[in-house]
Amino acid sequence: MSKIIVRGARILGGEPQDVLIEGETVTEVGTGLDAAGATVIEAEGQILLPGLVDLHTHLREPGREDSETVLTGTKAAAVGGFTAVHAMANTFPVADTAGVVEQVWRLGKESGYCDVQPVGAVTVGLEGKQLAELGAMHDSAAGVKVFSDDGKCVDDAVIMRRALEYVKAFDGVVAQHAQEPRLTEGAQMNEGIVSAELGLGGWPAVAEESIIARDVLLAAHVGSRVHICHLSTAGSVEIVRWAKSKGWNVTAEVTPHHLLLTDELVRTYNPVYKVNPPLRTEADVLALREALADGTIDCVATDHAPHPHEDKDCEWAAAAMGMVGLETALSVVQQTMVDTGLMDWAGVADRMSFRPAAIGRLEGHGRPVSAGEPANLTLVDPAYRGAVDPAGFASRSRNTPYEGRELPGRVTHTFLRGRATVVDGKLA
Repeated sequence: MSKIIVRGARILGGEPQDVLIEGETVTEVGTGLDAAGATVIEAEGQILLPGLVDLHTHLREPGREDSETVLTGTKAAAVGGFTAVHAMANTFPVADTAGVVEQVWRLGKESGYCDVQPVGAVTVGLEGKQLAELGAMHDSAAGVKVFSDDGKCVDDAVIMRRALEYVKAFDGVVAQHAQEPRLTEGAQMNEGIVSAELGLGGWPAVAEESIIARDVLLAAHVGSRVHICHLSTAGSVEIVRWAKSKGWNVTAEVTPHHLLLTDELVRTYNPVYKVNPPLRTEADVLALREALADGTIDCVATDHAPHPHEDKDCEWAAAAMGMVGLETALSVVQQTMVDTGLMDWAGVADRMSFRPAAIGRLEGHGRPVSAGEPANLTLVDPAYRGAVDPAGFASRSRNTPYEGRELPGRVTHTFLRGRATVVDGKLA
């Protein structure tokens, strides 16, 4: 059995301690632990977190392996400090049957870089007309508990109600991509001053907020769980805050890019900033940060959306929506939340590991760094500063909005059940 000692790390930002890993498990936490026969990792000044969990990742396989594969996507996840990701259903074919979700789950097992939990489609073919095989996907080897038509909104209220009722049987959750389609026809960016000046079709905040309002009411009505994907507006924050004040079972996520970037960047017409939902205003960004800090927003999710070069290197209107995010997520959270004093490292562990694992009902992840727990761990050097270079990404795609931007922090080591997947910032 392998033995590893992480020496002098600050667990969740606390006082320096040693952590002994034996096999797949953390067996001892303390100071001055015996290192006999163990590989020693000197971690002075570094932060030790539970392995990060992403509720919202696009791995593209099957069908769009030119953008990403389960292997390359999980490599990117490991480099970013993630030990588990939830793979969205908008693949080709769509993950709307037990067969497809099992295929993705098995590919994750084969990759070995992080655990892959498939997300099942809510409706057949993401078409919003007929419920997919929710029960069969849950009962499959993949054990699906999260369902989403992400990329499209379940805009039919009756279908959404039926899905919420159905997943109650096995404590599942419907993750909604909140976008009223009629209000966003032809939309290219956030509706506001910048869209008016640029003459680009506007994407109003109410298109998101109206769906969220409807769905929290539906979830309360049927007594089910609803999760709001990539919440992006100050108004959405207020609706979720209100729903939670009622005691309703509502959770929400925010992406790193919506914590940092604003619609002013669209003035460059660089399609790397084209994303769904769109980049919003500075006021929205500040509201999202405050809501993440106070717990109104439960977690950070990357919405890692890889695209090949030709789908982004074109005119704005023709470009695909989305950004890669797995390898930069923790750095953006450090910059926007930790370095600003809004959140400490224990808060980061809560929003990027504990809560997303709990929402996804993911066993073995989002656990405390203590004796007897699975050794799913992430070691971070918060003092590091460096410019983002997409040429060095593990992801197959390079569509990052941070190219050349200096970001803080670097994941130095990632452990999946005691096995190092990243060592000194490089894939093991």
